[in-house]
Amino acid sequence: MEKRRVQDLEIYIRDLASGAVSGWLESHVDELKLDDSEVNGVVKGVARYEGERLRIALYPGAFGKRFTSLVIEGDRLPWNSDLDCARSAWRTMDTEIRCSPGDWKEGEPVEEEKWWRLDHRGEHQVVWN
Repeated sequence: MEKRRVQDLEIYIRDLASGAVSGWLESHVDELKLDDSEVNGVVKGVARYEGERLRIALYPGAFGKRFTSLVIEGDRLPWNSDLDCARSAWRTMDTEIRCSPGDWKEGEPVEEEKWWRLDHRGEHQVVWN
């Protein structure tokens, strides 16, 4: 039996509202167990997607105090890329979402790295600061 590689999605949510992540995810996954009513520290949860287990983690204070990193890991994921995930989150949460462009490889220089920023102005590649 071939072992599938665990995949992950990571997005950054600005000024995360309580319950926003679970409210968004519950329409995309099954059996969601995530208490994001308060995100004062790391919050971990689980869900199922197409029968496969997903691990979900929220890390507040990523890139300064205003962003929370959301990481979803599993053999199968509801979105094909960080950007697809960010678009879905932005439509529901209506707050700025950022994600990596996804073409960076371990070991490459990170000079003036561009990120996708999704907000009321649209989708743009920006330098983080």
